[in-house]
Amino acid sequence: MTSFLIFLAIIVAVVMWGVGIYNRLVNERNRVKNAFAQIDVQLTRRHDLIPNLIEAVKGYMKHERETLEAVITARNAASSSLDAAKADPANALAMQELGASEGALTSALGRLFALSEAYPDLKANQNMMQFQEELTSTENKVAFSRQAFNDTVLQYNNSVQNFPNNLIAGFFSFALASFLEIESEEKREVPEVSFT
Repeated sequence: MTSFLIFLAIIVAVVMWGVGIYNRLVNERNRVKNAFAQIDVQLTRRHDLIPNLIEAVKGYMKHERETLEAVITARNAASSSLDAAKADPANALAMQELGASEGALTSALGRLFALSEAYPDLKANQNMMQFQEELTSTENKVAFSRQAFNDTVLQYNNSVQNFPNNLIAGFFSFALASFLEIESEEKREVPEVSFT
């Protein structure tokens, strides 16, 4: 009878240990989703500001239609990618597409702001200055949210991959989450150095 109770106690301890690991993995997966929700808020705000920015600069930059259209196209692509990533923040392809489309949007906005320098009236326009300030603020919030998201993904992925958690994670099909990397084309370019 005592050996049966000892065996039963061991089985209960193993089950409780497994339940504890499972619950921790669920909690961390939910933290990843929550962290992505914070990115979603900031990127949605960014996407919502862009049509107003375009309207503010349209009158001044009539000859720069191609740049304005590039910003609108990049904004629409980024918005679609965000919707796809919202559906499953752990999807590696969705995160990769979101990062690429946000990088393209950042580049298009950079070209728009660079062109606006050639229009002194636009540069001094109060609406333009306000939109630039709001976009800059939102960019900073996106960067902060992305860092928090990537930190949460790292913690979750470590929990999924570490032994003995990986036994429970594998049994219950906990997939690894993907990092969100948004890089602009400018960061990838090698700067030219000249000693003339």
